[in-house]
Amino acid sequence: MKFKKRIIGLVTGIVVLMGGYSLITFVNEEIPTAPEVMVQDTVRAYGLPVDSFSIVTNTVTKNTNMGNILSSFGVNYGLIDRLSGDYINVFDVRKIKTGNKYTAFLSKDSTKNLQYFVYEKSPLEYVVCDFRDSLHVYSGKKAVKTVRRTVEGVINSSLWNTMNDLNLDPTLAIELSDVYAWSIDFFGIAKGDKFQVVFNELYVDSTFIGYGAIEAAKFEHAGKDYWAYRFTQNGETSYFDEKGLSLKKAFLKAPLKYARISSTFTASRFHPVLKIFRAHFGVDYAAAAGTPVQTIGSGVVVEKGYQAAGGGNYLKIKHNSVYSTVYMHLKGFAPGVTTGKSVTQGDVIGYVGSTGLATGPHLDFRVYKNGLPVNPLKMEAPSVEPVNTKHMALYKTVMDSMTLVLSKPDNIPGVNTGKVLASK
Repeated sequence: MKFKKRIIGLVTGIVVLMGGYSLITFVNEEIPTAPEVMVQDTVRAYGLPVDSFSIVTNTVTKNTNMGNILSSFGVNYGLIDRLSGDYINVFDVRKIKTGNKYTAFLSKDSTKNLQYFVYEKSPLEYVVCDFRDSLHVYSGKKAVKTVRRTVEGVINSSLWNTMNDLNLDPTLAIELSDVYAWSIDFFGIAKGDKFQVVFNELYVDSTFIGYGAIEAAKFEHAGKDYWAYRFTQNGETSYFDEKGLSLKKAFLKAPLKYARISSTFTASRFHPVLKIFRAHFGVDYAAAAGTPVQTIGSGVVVEKGYQAAGGGNYLKIKHNSVYSTVYMHLKGFAPGVTTGKSVTQGDVIGYVGSTGLATGPHLDFRVYKNGLPVNPLKMEAPSVEPVNTKHMALYKTVMDSMTLVLSKPDNIPGVNTGKVLASK
């Protein structure tokens, strides 16, 4: 009885709130996202009535230019010159690509005059040249079909390999890591970690063109569940957890893509160069020389220099009145990074090196809270703005509907499911 009331409540909330937010829609696996006029079918193509013309379709071949193609359909060189000059901002004919499709719409009479010429710049975008009276050129887009899917997996080696096992484009792994960039260090995920994701795939005709938004996810890492729900408030879309707290934090989880952690935060470490035990109030990330180093948070560069007896090339960034970070042993600094420079979270500030007292290329990364060193691996970074109180009822409706999809995807009509038990 309680379950029935909960379902009725969810449905009622969705009906009431549809006018203010785009909730989950399960209709034939498709979510319409483009005007119907763009749909290509047996009646219209590129917005043109197919039955009114004789149609020739081909692809651009090697060493062919637009002049060759258009002249083969009887277009005079005066019009071709106009196309390459007057309409270069709409259609730069110099940039046509081998293998791209084009379609000629010819009159049905015996003259076979070229009426329209359509060149596909990509599976989604095209340009139309109207040759009927005087030359007119405009661009358009095909309809995009959105298919919602849900997948789950257990990691045995890497998130990338697991996506391959799911027959998904591994770039979805990048999309997922972006959602959790502030919460999970994806270079530290381990065998046995699990995930579930509700996401959108985008198609034009039957061609996959990429991924839309990740709608919701659950990632089990190091014995902890990390939930993510996509939600829009005040015109901005972000991801929030089951409490309505933003997944975006003041700091990224790690400042670079690294191979391994070669030394951790400790009060007593045997120094590989000095051959003595002393405190190491940072984390050493081993990585190839030249690997870009990012600032984990926005702030101001307060120190930039060289420590001959220790850190080599280093930077210190002050993030606010509480936190500052230090990046040491850099090979060099990113262009434009100077003392007093404001930086934004994720900006490249330097490159991994082995300057100072170092036996190999690595980043010595340190975090200070109120002037005292803290362990970067155990630091709980503060969240940015959570779901506003006035939006919380709507957020809970979205969260409950997505949690239902994640927990029982096979029972939700219109959602394709995929599952893998282990990656290779």
